[in-house]
Amino acid sequence: MIKPLAIHDCPLSFSDRWLEYCREKNIEYRIVDCFSSDIIDQLRDCSALLWHWGLRQPQSFIIARSVIAAAEAMGLKVFPNTATAWHYDDKLAQKYLLEAIGAPLVETTVFYNEDDARKWLAAAEFPLVFKLRSGSASANVRLVKSRGEAINLCRQAFRSGFRSVPGYFYDTPRKLSNIRNLNNFMEKLKRLPKAWQKIMMTRNLVPLEKGYIYFQKFIPDNLFDIRVTVIGGRAFAFTRDVRPHDFRASGSGFCDYDRAKIPMDCIKAAFEITGKINAQSLACDFIQDAAERVLITEISYGYQRLNIAEAPGHWNQKLEWQSGSMAAEDAILEDLMEDLNRTHRS
Repeated sequence: MIKPLAIHDCPLSFSDRWLEYCREKNIEYRIVDCFSSDIIDQLRDCSALLWHWGLRQPQSFIIARSVIAAAEAMGLKVFPNTATAWHYDDKLAQKYLLEAIGAPLVETTVFYNEDDARKWLAAAEFPLVFKLRSGSASANVRLVKSRGEAINLCRQAFRSGFRSVPGYFYDTPRKLSNIRNLNNFMEKLKRLPKAWQKIMMTRNLVPLEKGYIYFQKFIPDNLFDIRVTVIGGRAFAFTRDVRPHDFRASGSGFCDYDRAKIPMDCIKAAFEITGKINAQSLACDFIQDAAERVLITEISYGYQRLNIAEAPGHWNQKLEWQSGSMAAEDAILEDLMEDLNRTHRS
């Protein structure tokens, strides 16, 4: 008999649907608190741990990877497991990982010494894309148009550093454009104090980004990027239009599920990358160069559930289209239960 699943309950995360799914399917589960000092004791009589950790609970960046590794050492199945999430929200880790497996990464250069960075910048071609190690929805990504601008960023990177958590009023034009009506505006206004409090807490928790500088080659003329999210043997894909008067697509909110705009090379590459790093689930962001070659910019185990739920179907590993919507949470839990049943039978 399979022991209960342990689920860390975080409202508005994947755990909402996981708990509902378990009740629907009569799967035995236990709600646990991964921030508790006795979390290991809570897990002792469980078969698996599901913890959709990330930006909703910023404290998770302190301890999640350690709890996951400990649960794996106990013999539990875990989502996300170490292979899936150790590089989450860490573009430095992703650079080395993607290079190691031979993924088609956009040319990326990192320095940990200011003098070396300045020497390289003296001969660099501009514009370049500057990124911090962490940040989502295009936060901490900017286009560097001149050597002078790059030198200023370099100086700050190795001296005062950068705040990786943007303030509440970051990206205000896009936030305002997403307001649908007066009621929607009033709802957002009511949430403002709590949102402000969360941002301040996160900014206090997360240290300054300093001691390195990260540049990617700028690939021009991309009107959108392509996000392919692999969950087990399924690939969900859509394009994201670049923001108006900008070069960034992440966080734009302009998603399109037109299959004609999805290069099959992106689907193939996403399956290959996910398989090589042995990830349970992975969102891969692609762009194309002038020769229409597919290039990957970054990867993440964290993604918006609605982007998957709204997809009209997915590709299987044979690159065959499968019509019909599916919740990301259901796909993840189905794969986990299959893994548990297979282990139990053996």
